[in-house]
Amino acid sequence: MERFGGWCWYLGDKAKLLKKHKCGKWMHFFSNQEFAMHLCEKAIAENVCYECKCTDMESTGEKTGVICFYLNGDDIENHRKVIQFMLDNDLIRKTKTGKLYNISFKFDDETRAQKYGADFEGSIKLAQFLNLTTGEWIR
Repeated sequence: MERFGGWCWYLGDKAKLLKKHKCGKWMHFFSNQEFAMHLCEKAIAENVCYECKCTDMESTGEKTGVICFYLNGDDIENHRKVIQFMLDNDLIRKTKTGKLYNISFKFDDETRAQKYGADFEGSIKLAQFLNLTTGEWIR
């Protein structure tokens, strides 16, 4: 782990495979720094993603943060690994009716273009992989 620029960075063996215009992340928002750091370490140790980072709440003074699980957008196998990891660790919120939220994968190019909130509509969504009601894999 390396602290840099308000983030705690974790690099896996495949970090060099990230391609600038194909790279992106699945995200989870958190309020417990220790829990987030543990999840990042676990994701890298289990080869779930190429690279992982979480907000360094100590250095930023933030009360909440985000974990980013990085992979290339066209790596379907790794999308499945990250999604399964998120499911196994209860990182995908559910609606009041128990349905999974249709979270989006966000390309770094979208972040660089400052696409946030209402300006952001992900092209890769959880519903492309899972039935949001049952949690079963689609493909």
